[in-house]
Amino acid sequence: MGGAVSAGEDNDDLIDNLKEAQYIRTEKVEQAFRAIDRGDYYLDGYRDSAYKDLAWKHGNIHLSAPCIYSEVMEALKLQPGLSFLNLGSGTGYLSTMVGLIIGPFGVNHGVELHKDVVEYARQKLDDFIKNSDSFDKFEFCEPVFVVGNCLEISTDSHQYDRIYCGAGVQKDHENYMKVLLKIGGILVMPIEDQLTQITRTGQSTWDSKNILAVSFAPLVQQSRADGEKPDTVQLPPVTVRSLQDLSRVYIRRTLRNLTNQDSQGKGMVQRVPQKRKRRRCRRRRINTYVFVGNQLIPQMVESEEEEHAEEEHKEVEEEEERDIGDIEIIKQVNVLREQILTLPLPESLKAYLLYYREK
Repeated sequence: MGGAVSAGEDNDDLIDNLKEAQYIRTEKVEQAFRAIDRGDYYLDGYRDSAYKDLAWKHGNIHLSAPCIYSEVMEALKLQPGLSFLNLGSGTGYLSTMVGLIIGPFGVNHGVELHKDVVEYARQKLDDFIKNSDSFDKFEFCEPVFVVGNCLEISTDSHQYDRIYCGAGVQKDHENYMKVLLKIGGILVMPIEDQLTQITRTGQSTWDSKNILAVSFAPLVQQSRADGEKPDTVQLPPVTVRSLQDLSRVYIRRTLRNLTNQDSQGKGMVQRVPQKRKRRRCRRRRINTYVFVGNQLIPQMVESEEEEHAEEEHKEVEEEEERDIGDIEIIKQVNVLREQILTLPLPESLKAYLLYYREK
């Protein structure tokens, strides 16, 4: 395995490190990671750990390491309009990022074993929709979460274009997972200590590729007495958007496109406040591994070369601090919101177009 990344000061800094280490390799994945602040999915009092490349667990709430999520997002090869199933959807962090890429005409479903975690995920999703400016910068496919055991999904369930399983899959459950996948679809799951990408190439043909070595807790098998029927999981239905909802999608899209064209025509570019760049670690060979929660995480070993690189980075940082002193900072504005508020429409309709967001 290539290596881990250094901790960031905030979400953007963490994403910079993941990019430099080549865990994030495409623009659409980078945009999704920047739009969803990982720290928002941590409990109060634990946010200081959010930007480290480590897994985190508290009770039933669990988040995988950022490098794992990065590899998963890249391996899924997401596109607008695809259907996605997240088995072991947890906090909803990954499902929300996926929703930013597959857009309003995709399908975004999650199955989670623990009811309290599903409630937590729904609350975090609601917070994102109501409070994050990132919501107005994307067309979003809202995740739908259900409580249940991933190994008890109804046999007549529909299939999906993309599937991720966030728990270790035993070899005898591999075919069970594959059946849920459409022909041409991609399944990413940990199996036999390897994060694996499986592409369904035909009715009974598959291509498999190992992505990286991992260690996940195994899927929980439901225990029941002899003769007792299992609690079958019914996946959410695939529904068609209402005409009212479609109108909102297209009005927001039109306003967003017009705003972008107008800004480009005037040569206007919003610039965010620049901050001093931190030293970032380059991708290196890993010599040791440590267990954190339920996952195996690579541990970097310091070397003389790294110490020398750190001295060089310090000199670069001092130059950068001198250079950014005279840069003009332009405050970011939620342009789509401003456009909607100026429309000659009833206030109730404006609120609907804004998804009843308060800011």
